[in-house]
Amino acid sequence: MSTPQITYEGILEMFHRMVAEADRRQAEVDRRQAEADRRQEEADRRQEEADRRHAETELIVRATAAQIEKTNIKIGALDNKVGDMVEKLVGEGNLVDQFRELGHKVNIHSRKRVFGKRGTVDSGEIDLFLEDGDVSILVEVKTTLKKDDVIDHIERIEKYRRFVDADGKNGKRFIGAVAGTVIAENVINFSHENGLYVIIQSARAVEILDQPEGFVAKKW
Repeated sequence: MSTPQITYEGILEMFHRMVAEADRRQAEVDRRQAEADRRQEEADRRQEEADRRHAETELIVRATAAQIEKTNIKIGALDNKVGDMVEKLVGEGNLVDQFRELGHKVNIHSRKRVFGKRGTVDSGEIDLFLEDGDVSILVEVKTTLKKDDVIDHIERIEKYRRFVDADGKNGKRFIGAVAGTVIAENVINFSHENGLYVIIQSARAVEILDQPEGFVAKKW
């Protein structure tokens, strides 16, 4: 058996193959490194985007919290103001006597009567509740009374009517009234047209406005 002869050409060809294989492997390493770099860049980009969104969200949360705090302060101030108005209506304003002059024998009054399960559509709060035997007068108090407030109060009385009927133990009828320090003429007229008493409160006095001819207080 003869031994293959090693020639210069054979050695050169082998060398070229080795170099080509080394180049191929290096190219594969470079490709993988480039892919790893691309993925890292993508990961960095996504992290930067996540950090940016987190920062924006944090700013929004802080701004929202600040706005809620301001709103709570305003609501608290408004609630206190309405509370002061209610106290003035039944205290300095002598509202109870005025209703008695209209034939309503009011003997008990209370403020902020809450009914129904809080947070549900059938719940509500009545600013001032006046008791007249078998009839109760439900009063909504606003600093500036608007037509929408009147509509809301009518719906509130209807909800309270349903709430009482569900109990089945109260045969009372309900009359509505609205009160405010600023009430436009069209709001007064709208309230009277819907059978509600209108109470206006100035710095000096509280007055149940004269009802138009033919006015009949609506009973629910």
